[in-house]
Amino acid sequence: MELFEELQWRGLVNDVTSPDLENEINNGELTFYIGTDPTADSLHIGHYSSLLMAKRLQKHGHHPIMLVGGATGFIGDPKATGERSMLTPEVLQHNYDALHKQISELFGFQMVNNLDWTKDLSIIDFLRDYGKFFNVTYMLNKETVRKRLESGISYTEFSYMILQSLDFLHLLEEYNCQMQIGGQDQWGNITSGLELIRKKKGADVKAYGLTMPLITKADGTKFGKSESGTVWLDPEKTSPYDLYQFLFNTEDEKVVEYLKKLTFLSPVEIDELEKAKENAAHERRAQKALAAEVVRDLHGQEALDTALAITEALFRGKLQELTPDQRHQAVAPMEKTEVKMGLPLEDVLVQTGIAKSKREAREWTKGNSIAINGVKVTDPMHIVSDEDIYADDCVILKKGKKNQFCLQLV
Repeated sequence: MELFEELQWRGLVNDVTSPDLENEINNGELTFYIGTDPTADSLHIGHYSSLLMAKRLQKHGHHPIMLVGGATGFIGDPKATGERSMLTPEVLQHNYDALHKQISELFGFQMVNNLDWTKDLSIIDFLRDYGKFFNVTYMLNKETVRKRLESGISYTEFSYMILQSLDFLHLLEEYNCQMQIGGQDQWGNITSGLELIRKKKGADVKAYGLTMPLITKADGTKFGKSESGTVWLDPEKTSPYDLYQFLFNTEDEKVVEYLKKLTFLSPVEIDELEKAKENAAHERRAQKALAAEVVRDLHGQEALDTALAITEALFRGKLQELTPDQRHQAVAPMEKTEVKMGLPLEDVLVQTGIAKSKREAREWTKGNSIAINGVKVTDPMHIVSDEDIYADDCVILKKGKKNQFCLQLV
């Protein structure tokens, strides 16, 4: 497959602004950009497909620019659901610095900040040099804006489209950046940028836009949320083990799509994993490959080895083999039940709903079915105390082979 055909096969092309773009991607050397606003101090797994798209293009001779919107972050890209909260300059600067460091270390892309070319722009110059080229009727027809008309949209967020268009024009003039890439929800902003370029530079200027389908879960909801919250690329916010587990738990009907979009595995390798899923879904080979590829790519082989060690220890009940840091990673994503310290084990089992009665709790305990932190406990009157803490004030209690609980002592 040529590059553009492979991108289509991977499900990474939603729409393009010109049929000429296929040849440019296959045979040209385009400078292109992807943008994100510093609304948080880390990117999340939902951003990962876009970043890999940039790497895929870079591997074929194209030149990525990563724009972190120090200016547009002050404004906020309109959401269909309502106005964004305004972030303070201090928070935005902190987030910008964190994202700049993260993207540089993970991907090594050239970085730009749109605050550099907008901070000294006067309101008069903004309206005369850029606003004059935007027809309000045209802007109102953009999907996100149209959805907000009934509930209302501020002039601030309404102006976001102009600012992002200005970015595309500036990058074309300064870096000969000829393509902008974004999620399918960015189509309106991308085409507005192209309109500004053509009105300011002429219709013959080569400039393109490409959008990617948004990644969703099987139920259609946004990809990147777990029970413990957003799945971040920062290992301090989402540990490699937590990331591994999130991806390992991918639904069967979505795992092949994620393998195509989130890994560099070849079509042949992905086809083999798809066949394995169909013939032996219980082995979860596709999910294991997805989790391993992403964790290794983001955090390295050592982090993947740690994630695998924690997974194996929890599955086999060999919790005592883990290091303090691995223990912390193991309990961090677990759903926790608060338990008062100093209670007998039989009371803990009943109060947490693990056992229906003290009689049942005693039967399980004396029957060798209860383990605390991987160690069998046969005394139902064992006092659950701080001596049983495994990590982070938590005790891992297991009933039988499969039922595992994380108890937080208070």
